[in-house]
Amino acid sequence: MSRRSHHLTELGCIACEDLAEFGAGKEGWLAPDAGTTVLCAIDAHSIAIANRSLVLILGWSDPDEQRVKIRPELSPIEAERITTIEWLVFDDIKVIAVGTSRGFLLIYSLRGDLIHRQMVYHGQIIKLRVRGTKKDQMQDISSGDVCVVMPGVIARFDGSDIQSMLQSNHWYNTSSTHGTPAAFIVGQSSQRYYCAVTIGDDAVISAFRLSVDRKRSLVGAILSKVMPATFSTISSFSKMIWRNEPTPNRKPEEKLQSFARASALTCLKDHPRKGEKLTLSPSGTLAAITDSLGRILLLDTQALVVVRLWKGYRDANCFFMEMLVNRDDKHPSSSHHAPGKSDYCLCLAIHAPRKGVIEVWQMRTGPRLLALNCAKGCRLLQPTYRFGSLSDSPYVPLEVFLLNGDSGQLSVLNRLLN
Repeated sequence: MSRRSHHLTELGCIACEDLAEFGAGKEGWLAPDAGTTVLCAIDAHSIAIANRSLVLILGWSDPDEQRVKIRPELSPIEAERITTIEWLVFDDIKVIAVGTSRGFLLIYSLRGDLIHRQMVYHGQIIKLRVRGTKKDQMQDISSGDVCVVMPGVIARFDGSDIQSMLQSNHWYNTSSTHGTPAAFIVGQSSQRYYCAVTIGDDAVISAFRLSVDRKRSLVGAILSKVMPATFSTISSFSKMIWRNEPTPNRKPEEKLQSFARASALTCLKDHPRKGEKLTLSPSGTLAAITDSLGRILLLDTQALVVVRLWKGYRDANCFFMEMLVNRDDKHPSSSHHAPGKSDYCLCLAIHAPRKGVIEVWQMRTGPRLLALNCAKGCRLLQPTYRFGSLSDSPYVPLEVFLLNGDSGQLSVLNRLLN
């Protein structure tokens, strides 16, 4: 049974012998400044943890749930390694996506079977970002995409095309019943144009306008910050590799994408300050950006202006979340009221590991709602967006989880603040 404190609710524990391969047992092994980089991705009832060559999938709500180890076939000649992981969830389909230092995107089932392997572009995949697209402010999320972020490059895949590819092959199992430089395509201004926000060593913030053909079966815009700014489209998920098919004698040819032009909208340079991490709000209208001088910038992605600034947060991690603030005042007589989207307010959770604190601030200009002390070996996590959300389903707010690497305890930040 979960235990509730003033700000946290304990959900389960992931401590197990298999975590020893990731450095568990050493104090602070999960901390961002630990010697070995450990990657984490969380979803409902499951968590994936990876190092350079191994992915471990384990359940946090059921200690008896079977654990799965995935060891991708990586090139020893080029010292290929795992650089990012993320869940892809489509209604009853759940898979784990892995990006490598050679630019390969690998998709695995929950049994550890390789479903799909594709070269995205030559270079390291830094981040896999999954986001939803809203029809308008009053309707639920209706579609989504997957962005593959690389140095100087963004590749966008339409979520519905990935889902169709997975469903058409009938390989999958249903989910158990027991969410550096970086970039993001932040929104679509019409049927032909996207806006992409990037950060990195050359600029704290840059924004580009991308033109793309929405009629293609699989839309993938690649943005390159090499001057002049360019982008390309990825043709398809055409070369699939299935574990039950014979390995071809000849290695398929890897072809680079053709490029077209894109236009720069704005750029903020403030040497020696560099952009480090970027996270996007659910609607895509706000982005939180951390920089190398310990500042956090809140960017309005439509006006492309910084609307808020925090200082003194070196190595911080940020996630947008939704909280019920003063809900008792709004529904004093309805104990069975099911909160809807209008009952929640948008907040930004900031994990400052050097301070050993987690803070939650109300957006856009609201006060700090809470400050919570946490151990050094903690990691702030958020489940990936779930594709195919039904409009008649109960509204599921953005939540933020806290994983204590030293104890293995997983908790969720409470939604209700009075």
